[in-house]
Amino acid sequence: QVQLVESGGGLVQAGGSLRLSCGASGSTFNINTMGWYRQAPGKQRELVATINRIGITNYADSVKGRFTISRENTKNTVNLQMYSLKPEDTAVYSCVAVTSLHNYWGQGTQVTVSS
Repeated sequence: QVQLVESGGGLVQAGGSLRLSCGASGSTFNINTMGWYRQAPGKQRELVATINRIGITNYADSVKGRFTISRENTKNTVNLQMYSLKPEDTAVYSCVAVTSLHNYWGQGTQVTVSS
């Protein structure tokens, strides 16, 4: 079992920045990839960014150049630094930890970008 706790969401004006953090506990040695997904009202959940154990990253086209994902394996944390935020980035952001058997999800943190 892996438990995930997110922090760092909030309200920001367009063009602003936010940093999300996610801490993992439990059977963290089984985690391969960690990342962030988001879900806006009335829309399907979509990938934002992922990072594997050796630091290879993957980003959604909509956030490339604006968001940066990072990971600290010794601390079992994954961070998402978000710059140049847009109103369309408004969503609930959820952390995910992927193991060979199961995907674990955090409870989500709200990010709201005002125009």
